[in-house]
Amino acid sequence: MNKPIGYWIKRLDAALEVQLDNTLARVKLSRRQWQTLNTLADATMLPEELDQVLRPFWGDDLRLRERELASMVGRGLITMVDERLTLSERGREAFHQAQRLVEEARLDLSMGIGIDEYAMAVSVLERMSLNAERLAR
Repeated sequence: MNKPIGYWIKRLDAALEVQLDNTLARVKLSRRQWQTLNTLADATMLPEELDQVLRPFWGDDLRLRERELASMVGRGLITMVDERLTLSERGREAFHQAQRLVEEARLDLSMGIGIDEYAMAVSVLERMSLNAERLAR
């Protein structure tokens, strides 16, 4: 199939979205919840800091952010300590379960692709993205 790169990028993006949603559903997490757990696994954060880190993924919909965070607090996954968001023990367990599943899925997705091939693909896509952003200005 001789399709342009945009076709393959959109097709891959759509397939990755479905695959990640299906993977995370196994541990009853949404993608945004996974991103939050993944971010808070490294450090506690003020709510504003978390907003800044996750804005590229979440967009500017504050109601969505509030619903997702409220759900995570209600499920006991995150808590507030000294005005900073942090993972609870339950949240850390959920993070580790999801991380294991996501890593397994990544291995499956990259089956038949060498480390050098993967690195080259990422490098090319990064450069093309930067070029496209520069040209769009």
